[in-house]
Amino acid sequence: MTEAKEHEQLAEYIKMQYPKVMFNSDMSGIKLTIGQAVKAAKLRSNDKFPDLVIYERRMGYSGLFIELKKSGEVLHKKNGELKTEHLKEQDRTLRRLYEMGFMAVFAIGFDAAKKIIDSYLNNIL
Repeated sequence: MTEAKEHEQLAEYIKMQYPKVMFNSDMSGIKLTIGQAVKAAKLRSNDKFPDLVIYERRMGYSGLFIELKKSGEVLHKKNGELKTEHLKEQDRTLRRLYEMGFMAVFAIGFDAAKKIIDSYLNNIL
């Protein structure tokens, strides 16, 4: 299954399981015309924003950011280093968000993301 499909399923899960929870998904995976892409880029910072944000305070955090990866994706080399520069940039963004008071994590696939969300929203981390 693609990351986009898992992301879509995750959004549907949140709507069904937590209908009052406010969340938003990054639209970077959406296919845009060149003009739309240029305009969208002008409306955001240069940071590698995570895929999903939940606007709920829990357990001392100001909200939850998740960088979703498709099921089975491997982020690290055998030596523990992140595999690509893109992942390193995403990790820097997650760390920066954490320092600002947000819970900010990678999740590999729908099941892992669902577990993180359930734990966060039910205060059982």
